[in-house]
Amino acid sequence: MPMQTAPRAPAVAAGRREHVTTGGLLGFVDRHADLLFPAPAVLLIFVLLIFPLVYTFVLSFHYWFLSATSTPRFIGLDNYARLLADERFHHALWHTFYFTALAVSLETLAGLGLALIFNRNFPGRGLLRTALVFPMMSTPMAVVLVWALMYEPTLGIFNYFVKSLGFKPILFLADKGIVIPAVVLVDMWFATPFVMLVLLAGLSSLPIEPYEAAVVDGASRLQLLRYLTLPLLRPTIVVAVLFRTISALQTFDHIYALTGGGPDKASETVNLIGWFQIIENNDMGYASTILVALFLVVGVASLTLLSFRR
Repeated sequence: MPMQTAPRAPAVAAGRREHVTTGGLLGFVDRHADLLFPAPAVLLIFVLLIFPLVYTFVLSFHYWFLSATSTPRFIGLDNYARLLADERFHHALWHTFYFTALAVSLETLAGLGLALIFNRNFPGRGLLRTALVFPMMSTPMAVVLVWALMYEPTLGIFNYFVKSLGFKPILFLADKGIVIPAVVLVDMWFATPFVMLVLLAGLSSLPIEPYEAAVVDGASRLQLLRYLTLPLLRPTIVVAVLFRTISALQTFDHIYALTGGGPDKASETVNLIGWFQIIENNDMGYASTILVALFLVVGVASLTLLSFRR
């Protein structure tokens, strides 16, 4: 007589229920993977970026001093009307544009020249390229203090050479006419290696065939640069200019450390007056309005450069 086994229906049923439950959860994840997987990153971006922007924009319509015990009071467009009539803001906006245009132009030209040099093979290329990247890895404030010492009228190395040539010392950081170019020189030291690396990557990706055909047709090096390299490299140049423009418009640290906006507010930028409104006047509402204006300037500049790229 065959042996009879005990029924296992309850266990099988439990296993089936577990399979159905798990399958349902996995099925939900599979159907909504395009929403669930990016959700943590989107949430992080919202918390770290979107929320501060929205909060700053909302605060720009309020009157609020940090030293006051009252809560922010809605005043509509009064802060924006004040901004349009503020001569200090107008001068700071001009200084911001002047600094950005001069810095980005010189950094792009210098970076393009270095990229063209390092796109060729020559002894010691790797060592020199590594040395030029060192400014990107240095501590900004420490380097800015070194530059401040080099600009010093009596002990600085720049004025040492100026005096050795028989000229009077130059007040690099105390002369209204040259203070922004002096700060631009510091910015070039930091940012030119970045432009060089971006353009060098673009040069390495250019096709070889047009150059070979142009050389066969008798094109000179200058013609190759003008009619082939620069047109083919234009999208990469625009990307480098875009990144540097955004960064230059937002520059704060080395301008503040070198000049503090002086002399007589001659190097004061939009970022600096926003900082001073918070630190000196505790005026969060008006400072938020200034930062919103700066955000609009950066946005317009970015969209304009992107249109050139397209």
